[in-house]
Amino acid sequence: MNKIEIPRKSIYRLSLYSRALAKLRENAVETVSSRALSKAAGVKPAQLRKDLAHFGQFGTRGLGYSVAGLSKAITEVLGTNSFQPVILVGVGNLGAALLRYGGFNREGFEIRATFDIDPQRSRRIPDDVEVLSYGKMIGYMRKHMVKMAILAVPANVAQSVANDLVEGGVQAILNFSATVLEVPDEVVVNSVDLALELESLSYFVR
Repeated sequence: MNKIEIPRKSIYRLSLYSRALAKLRENAVETVSSRALSKAAGVKPAQLRKDLAHFGQFGTRGLGYSVAGLSKAITEVLGTNSFQPVILVGVGNLGAALLRYGGFNREGFEIRATFDIDPQRSRRIPDDVEVLSYGKMIGYMRKHMVKMAILAVPANVAQSVANDLVEGGVQAILNFSATVLEVPDEVVVNSVDLALELESLSYFVR
């Protein structure tokens, strides 16, 4: 499968479908219609069917989708059927908060190592987390074949850090720094700008 040909929005929506299916499994639901699943995920049924069609044929007309079967297929497509190793770069207030968040492991992502320019600084992080010197990052990535990174550094150094991540072999970056990163075409960047999200929400506040 050539992932480059799949629209990124379709990949994002697969995660929505996976979460909706997880809820159905918790409630012992065995089959679900495209209409019910799309409603749970917040999309239209036609969009759901179009997204799934990128990856094969799922479901039976008149019967719907097997909840367990479709959930398994989506996790295989997303690569979350086994733990994906991730590194975190930047263990300031935001980075420390991300380390205390338990949702990464539940979704199949394991933060294997954390890096900071000042590893000895006092932080509120889990006791079993060791902060390594930033200078060890590239070597660690190459040795452990880490392809994903979370970037939580100040905007003024984010591009420099991104360059080092690329040198280390990164393929995907979750960017919490408020800046646009320039990376090679084969590296995917998802940026999370919390201030921008609040700004868009402010439109609806009257």
